[in-house]
Amino acid sequence: MSDITKDAWRKYLIQLQVHPLRTKAITAGILAGFSDAVAQKISGIKKLQIRRLLLIMLYGFAYGGPFGHFLHKLIDIIFKGKNDNKTVAKKVLLEQLTSSPWNNMVFMMYYGLVIEGRPFGLVKNKVQRDYPSVQLTAWKFWPIVGWVNYQYMPPQFRVLFHSFVASCWCAPISLCFLSFIYRFMLIWGIFDIESKYNSLHLKRSDTRNFQTSCLV
Repeated sequence: MSDITKDAWRKYLIQLQVHPLRTKAITAGILAGFSDAVAQKISGIKKLQIRRLLLIMLYGFAYGGPFGHFLHKLIDIIFKGKNDNKTVAKKVLLEQLTSSPWNNMVFMMYYGLVIEGRPFGLVKNKVQRDYPSVQLTAWKFWPIVGWVNYQYMPPQFRVLFHSFVASCWCAPISLCFLSFIYRFMLIWGIFDIESKYNSLHLKRSDTRNFQTSCLV
């Protein structure tokens, strides 16, 4: 088994060197899908929602991986490959003041508009209310990740490392949106609550409009 693992890793490294953008995009997509599968299971969903899973993977493949690839290339150009402590601190500061706020905004908008299919006004209000706390929480955690990434990770592994950590980070953000959708449906009477079974059920006429169900 160890020989199989080593061979697979060797082939992955070759692909990372020969086709860096494609490999990083695929890796980010797979990790994003894994993250969402975990988030769905934690939320109590019985059946995995494939549409949502694929859209999350699309986000990682089409945006997350490529964005990270070009971001790190740009940062290396800006700082001319320097890697002393002062330069690393500048890289982290630049990343946290630019790409971090942007990426959190993009993910929250994408999740609300594309994955959940919510109206723009509803998603906008949600983002305006929750975005500051999400970003402040990110600033308590991601600078440490950025420091480790720039200080210790070789350039070709930075997107991989960032994508792996992001796959763990996005799960609680997904759960935040699950909670929001549940509250919205509860307020508007879309849920029928049967106390006998202590469970929640969507009205049959409304199931086509909602892709996510949540348990209390």
